[in-house]
Amino acid sequence: QVQLVESGGGLVQAGGSLRLSCAASGRTFGNYAMGWIRQAPGKEREFVAGIGRAGISKYYADFVKGRFTISRDNAKNTVYLQMNSLKPEDTAVYSCVADSTTVPRRAPGGHDYWGQGTQVTVSS
Repeated sequence: QVQLVESGGGLVQAGGSLRLSCAASGRTFGNYAMGWIRQAPGKEREFVAGIGRAGISKYYADFVKGRFTISRDNAKNTVYLQMNSLKPEDTAVYSCVADSTTVPRRAPGGHDYWGQGTQVTVSS
């Protein structure tokens, strides 16, 4: 029902910034809470950030709070993750997720729809 395509990943130096985008298909984007999940090699998935359907409620993992900002533009069917002050430990595949709920599921799994993921690599 929902197809998610991420973009914006790449290689960045420590302390730098990167902006991820997730474009969703369909005309019902506003019915889904959205979020970002990441997984580093050899590690478990982690919830990074989530945003409610209207873009008012936002949630962040402690390890990104103050550095990352999630936002959405329902008119563009797009959710963003602005990542500032990046650290090498932020290196991971970042996946966009969609939940058929008012607020996002703040968990590494259990989401209704997943994008393919985009690689973020932070060098030191």
